[in-house]
Amino acid sequence: MTKELVTSNQSTEPDPDKVALPIGLSVFALVIAGLFFGLYKSYVWLQDEQRLPVQDIVISGDIKMLNTDYLDGLVRQQNTGSFFAIDVNQVHTLVEQQPWVFSASIRKRWPSSLYIHVVEQQAVARWNEDLLLNKNGTSFDGISVGPSTNKKAVEALQDNLVNLFGPGGSETTALTGYKTMRTLLGGSGEAISQLSLNERFAWTVQLESGINLNIGRQEYIKRLQRFIDVYPLLKKEKKAINYIDLRYDTGLAVGWADAFPIVQAETDNNTNN
Repeated sequence: MTKELVTSNQSTEPDPDKVALPIGLSVFALVIAGLFFGLYKSYVWLQDEQRLPVQDIVISGDIKMLNTDYLDGLVRQQNTGSFFAIDVNQVHTLVEQQPWVFSASIRKRWPSSLYIHVVEQQAVARWNEDLLLNKNGTSFDGISVGPSTNKKAVEALQDNLVNLFGPGGSETTALTGYKTMRTLLGGSGEAISQLSLNERFAWTVQLESGINLNIGRQEYIKRLQRFIDVYPLLKKEKKAINYIDLRYDTGLAVGWADAFPIVQAETDNNTNN
């Protein structure tokens, strides 16, 4: 009888391990909840523009065509969050969307500064009257003057650019041809004011003196050199030249401004190309 009582009393005592487990889980849950709550409050605090605003936007680079005040305002307008909330990639995309920006790099500096370094487009020619070409032969919209540009600087630059014309996709070809011809003409005292490629990729050049050169499609370097060789003799005529047709195997044709065309050629074989 005594043994049965002892056994019965022992079975009614609580198991310490079973009691500690739910208490531990409750404490753990409270700690995790407190941690997440603290992280949430920290996130809200960091996102608060009033607590950590972007105070300084520093724009650097050799800037001549861009309106930096407008760019500063545009970045602030599109990024109204705190220093931590600003997405550098979004700012980078926004800046490079501006017509005169060739490339840009963006970085933050603690505690409240945003640094923007800009490399401007370098325009070397006008393209089909409504676009510009950079030194790589890539076209961009630098003609229309908007709030993002320095109006006076852009207009002054356009007055000094050569005019290139050609079908879509021929930008690089036209620019390469222009550079080569400009170099060849360097010692002749003449300069190119306009260069055109037609749909058949035949070259036509207008010089600053008003002379028009019809070069054609083939061997444009050789044909232009022929003009350079003969030009000193033509100037001795002391008559205004309207055009010179170089589409001949070995000669050329001259059209005077006040007379009928005179052919000066070693052969009359005009290839018409």
